[in-house]
Amino acid sequence: MELTTVWFVLIAVLWTGYFVLEGFDFGVGILLPVLGRTASERKMIVAGIGPVWDGNEVWLLVAGGATFAAFPEWYATLFSGFYLPLFVILLALIMRGVALEYRGKSDGTRGWDRAFFWGSLGPAFLWGVAFANIVRGVPLDADHEYAGTLLTLLNPYALLGGAATLVLFTLHGAVFLALKTTGQVRERAGRAVRLLAPAALVVGGAFLLVTQLVTGKPITWLTVALAAGALAGALAATLRGRDGWAFAANAVAIVAVTATLFICLWPNVMPAVDPAHSLTVHNAASTPYTLTVMTWVAAIFTPVVLAYQAWTYWVFRKRLTQPQVEVS
Repeated sequence: MELTTVWFVLIAVLWTGYFVLEGFDFGVGILLPVLGRTASERKMIVAGIGPVWDGNEVWLLVAGGATFAAFPEWYATLFSGFYLPLFVILLALIMRGVALEYRGKSDGTRGWDRAFFWGSLGPAFLWGVAFANIVRGVPLDADHEYAGTLLTLLNPYALLGGAATLVLFTLHGAVFLALKTTGQVRERAGRAVRLLAPAALVVGGAFLLVTQLVTGKPITWLTVALAAGALAGALAATLRGRDGWAFAANAVAIVAVTATLFICLWPNVMPAVDPAHSLTVHNAASTPYTLTVMTWVAAIFTPVVLAYQAWTYWVFRKRLTQPQVEVS
């Protein structure tokens, strides 16, 4: 297998890991004002992701760094053409991180909770918009520079993609809270799953169906079916009180959706409206020497990082109860 292919797959894996792990963080933030009726309940909800949210964001940093090193042309075109949406995502992530760090150090938490909500909702929607545009194709000139405007990115297909990721991540947060909490918060999270799972099936199914029809990749029918089956499995597991299985099933659905997008993208990394101007894994890649060095570094350090993060989740695996969380 060529190293360009290896790194395309690795970047897809990094984005998949980010969406699976950060996805429930976004969902928790979006659901905070809905599921947390009291200060104690809101504190418990935030505590559910407290030990892991910053580690989950590392997947985004590594995905961006890997893209810059392995496919610099892709990175340059993406971050210049999508500058404003990505800048808004960055501001939202900063606002969200500040809210999580400072809400426990302030006498009043309402303002920080609102920042946490909007800092979660914005990226959950905009990541879908961004990836939908990448898969669909954008206007690029002969120098592979973006030739459209902001309104070009706000097309109906991209907005459908944003709605799909928003619903899917919110569902992921509800499933996570049902797994992580007890009492009334867990009951409300379970009810949220029962409402959100059908919505995710409809909105996400519509997005994947349109994606498949636009790109015409036959193999993606398998991943579309897997995503639908996993969402149905998450709902069924929740109805039976199997929160762990529900979370695993919803994670599989996110993996299937992300895999669908990257399969549809291959062998392009940034398709253009004019196929002659598209960036591919070949014309956007770094030199073979750079890719070789990167491969050795990834092979050595990736298992270490995965083992550490797995250990973190194992240490903080127990459910939270309100008496364990002090009200602030």
